[in-house]
Formats: sequence, structure tokens, C-alpha cells
Amino acid sequence: MNSITAASQAALPRRRVRLAMPDARAWLAAGQWFVTLLLCAFLIVPVAMSILAGLTVNYFKGISSGLTLRWLGEVWTQYHGSVFLSLEVAAATLVITLLTGVPAGYVLARSKTRLSRVIEEFLVLPIALPGLASALALLVVYGGFTMFRMSVAFIVVGHVVFTLPFMVRAVAAVCASSDLRTLEEGAASLGASFVQRFMTIVLPNARPGIVAGALAVLTLSIGEFNLTWMLHTPDTKTLPVGLADTYASLRIEIGSAYTILFFIMTMPLLVAMQWLGVDATGQRTARKHRGAASTTSTTTP
Repeated sequence: MNSITAASQAALPRRRVRLAMPDARAWLAAGQWFVTLLLCAFLIVPVAMSILAGLTVNYFKGISSGLTLRWLGEVWTQYHGSVFLSLEVAAATLVITLLTGVPAGYVLARSKTRLSRVIEEFLVLPIALPGLASALALLVVYGGFTMFRMSVAFIVVGHVVFTLPFMVRAVAAVCASSDLRTLEEGAASLGASFVQRFMTIVLPNARPGIVAGALAVLTLSIGEFNLTWMLHTPDTKTLPVGLADTYASLRIEIGSAYTILFFIMTMPLLVAMQWLGVDATGQRTARKHRGAASTTSTTTP
């Protein structure tokens, strides 16, 4: 009996420790939530205040001065050309990156040579360089061609140089996660040509990466400022450059209203990326793709 009592008494502190553990975990979880919400507020509050400034009659008086859409109307009247130009540049950039980035990503995913890795690093190089440095390099090489320098195509070229790595990496990540070589060899054994294999096997399997890359290209092209600021002319002023002009005008309401317009254009793309579960590198889509492939393989007799 004494030994049993001693054993039970020795177990009591352990039980108390175990009972105290959930409280410690709860406090730890609460602390993590507090830090997360604090960081979210740190990021979101300035955006909300900027939006509010673009909707108030007088920013310095605050909401008491009243709410208005006047500043949005002025921004649209003065800069609607920049909005449409930004959309045109983004669309042209997307078309070019699709035509060049998808095949490049496919080839890099299939090739396992050291040369392909070197080429991939060179493709990613524009991301490592500041936008001003890339723009300066384009000006040095192509600035002497006056017609090309003054056209919108010059900005499109700059945006393609900057956004192409995102398309290539997204497509390459998805293609590398799929066993395309086996699927293509099976299709080739059935008499399918390269074009047929590319259209019916490669593109459907690479679709998540293509979607991820396309959304990233559109978002980055619309919001790119540094490179565009160096390449633009008075006749080729895009949305971010116009935003800088509005802030330089020292009228904070107009600048904030321009921010609202920019926010309206870019948020649907960001929401689409979250809704589709994709990111700029295609890694999340690759994991989803692998999960879907494994599910199919287990359910297929």
C-alpha cells in the first residue's frame, strides 16, 4: 500500500504539469495571433488611410469635411490615357511572355544539363538587378533608334525583360513536377507528332504554371515603376508614372485617389492568384498538381 501511495504521489506533479501545458500553449497561440494581427494592422492601416484620403473633401480636416468622388473624377479625367496605356502594355507583355516563356520553361524543365541551369540563371538575372540598371542597359543598346525609343514598344520590351523570368520559372516548376517525359514517350509510341504532344500533353499539364505566370506578369507589368520611369516619354506615361506625378503635385487627395484607381486595377489579379491557389513561382500549384496526380494514380484501376 505504501508503495502504491508513493507512486501515486509521485505522479501528481506530472499531472499538474500536464494540466498546465494547455494554458501555456494557449498563451503562446494568443501571442502569435497578437503579433500577426499587429503586423497586418501595420500594413493595412496606411493603405486604408490613403484610400480614405482620396475620398475626403479635405484631407487635413478629415472625414468631418465630408466624403466625395471628386478627386477620383479628376484623376480619371487627367490620367485615363495612362490607365489604358498600362493595360495595353500589360496585355502585349503577357502575349510575348506566353509565346516565349512557356516553351522556354518546358525546355528547361526537360533538360538536365549544366548549360540549361546556366541559361536559367541568366534569365533570372533581370530580377536581381535594379529596374533602373536594366532600363539603363536598354537605353545604351537601343536608345539610338529614335522611332523605337519613342514608341510604346520600348516599354513593352523592358517589361518583357523584367517579367519573363516569372513565366519561365512558373512553367518550369510545374513541368518538372510532372512526368512529362514518360507521357510524351507513350504518346510518341502511338504516333503522335511533337506538335500534337505539346498541345495535348504539355500545355494541359503546364496549365497551373501558365496561369500563375500570367497573373504574375500582369500584376508586375501594371505596377512596374522604376524601369518604366526611365524608359517612358511624355507620350508613353503609364499608370505608376502618373501616380508619381500626382504625388509630385503636392495635392495628397489627388494622389490618394490615384492610389484607389491603382488598387482597383491590381486587387482583382491578386485575389485571383489567391483564389486559384497559385503563386509567382508555380510551387504551390506544383504541389497541388502532384497531389492530384497521386490521387488519380491511386483511384485508376
